[in-house]
Amino acid sequence: MADVCSRAPDFLSPPGDQTLAPALGSVVTLNCTAWVVSSPHCPLPSVQWLKDGLPLGNGSRHGLHEDSWVKANSSEVLVSSVLGVNLTGAEDYGAFTCSVWNVSSSSFTLWRAGPAGHLAAVLASLLVLLALLLAALLYVKCRLNVQLWYQDNYGEVEMNDGKLYDAYVSYSDSPEDRKFVNFILKPQLERHRGYKLFLDDRDLLPRAEPSADLLVNLSRCRRLIVVLSDAFLGRAWCSHSFREGLCRLLELTRRPIFITFEGQRRDPEHPALLLLRQHRHLVTLLRWRPGSVTPSSDFWKELRLALPRKVQYRTREGDPQTRLQDDKDPMLIVRGHVSEGRTLDPELDLDPEGDLGVRGPVFGEPPAPPHASGVSPGEARGSEVDVSDLGSRNYNARTDFYCLVSEEDM
Repeated sequence: MADVCSRAPDFLSPPGDQTLAPALGSVVTLNCTAWVVSSPHCPLPSVQWLKDGLPLGNGSRHGLHEDSWVKANSSEVLVSSVLGVNLTGAEDYGAFTCSVWNVSSSSFTLWRAGPAGHLAAVLASLLVLLALLLAALLYVKCRLNVQLWYQDNYGEVEMNDGKLYDAYVSYSDSPEDRKFVNFILKPQLERHRGYKLFLDDRDLLPRAEPSADLLVNLSRCRRLIVVLSDAFLGRAWCSHSFREGLCRLLELTRRPIFITFEGQRRDPEHPALLLLRQHRHLVTLLRWRPGSVTPSSDFWKELRLALPRKVQYRTREGDPQTRLQDDKDPMLIVRGHVSEGRTLDPELDLDPEGDLGVRGPVFGEPPAPPHASGVSPGEARGSEVDVSDLGSRNYNARTDFYCLVSEEDM
């Protein structure tokens, strides 16, 4: 029987050691409930509470309530003890242990959440703030580069729209403006970026009404660039009827580009400049600064974003006009086809030297076939010039055109 009585109770609450962090001034209820073996030979079960290893006396300031229930077959007794802890000071915190018969125990640990409890939240807030600042800094530094990369790879391609030029550049005929356009703006955009510009130093909108030449020229260009220098702002329509002129430009072109200069001698509160700042959502307003001459400056990046996407064709791809024909040069094929090795069949090509040889008259008596003189086809002149690579050449710069006539067309 002694072995039965010494069997450890089965704790229902708490199922294991618990650690709690109640706030100061609150009341915590600790519930200790367990099944204890019951037998006539076993002593009555008792529950004892300890704080920091020392038993709580009867005069303790903690509230205690105990109950017990006997099982139907009297083999076990359910013992429950509820301890109420009023946390009025730091001395009320500690380790509370519930012990049954001094055989088995289960503990509650109460600790006060001091300043260290808020340290994690403060550190997390600082990390989030630092991440936001870093993201903002990266956005400011890399925003234009990311936008340029996206435009170069996924931007809208404005082709086959009947336009001959990428931009119409309007500027005054002053020496400073001519130098800026011809020695800075044009070389950077045309030579280094491949754009095609139409330059015009005449008055853009005399009497705020577009001329016939302006209507024609703007219809041939995809964008409009206006160099708003001191000389340009000195024109009459910029001071008196710029609002009407701007409305006309917005009707004629897509989001015009205006270039202003830092440190202009004119009043920065010029009516034209104030109106452009108010309508930034309709126009692109750029500012030229002393450091903008560098090709990697933000000025050129913002200008490229405002201009249409420029598609660069690689030379090894050949002429885009013949790329869909498997790069078969139509100027070298009279009838028939070119084999995979890109060699011309002398039976099908009456002139195996192509446009490298000296052509005779197109009209008149056709030349004698090569085999009539006893020479095998392709041996008379074909060995002097290698024509095997003519089909893969790039004819972007070709300005001459030929009319090929075969024997059937004579």
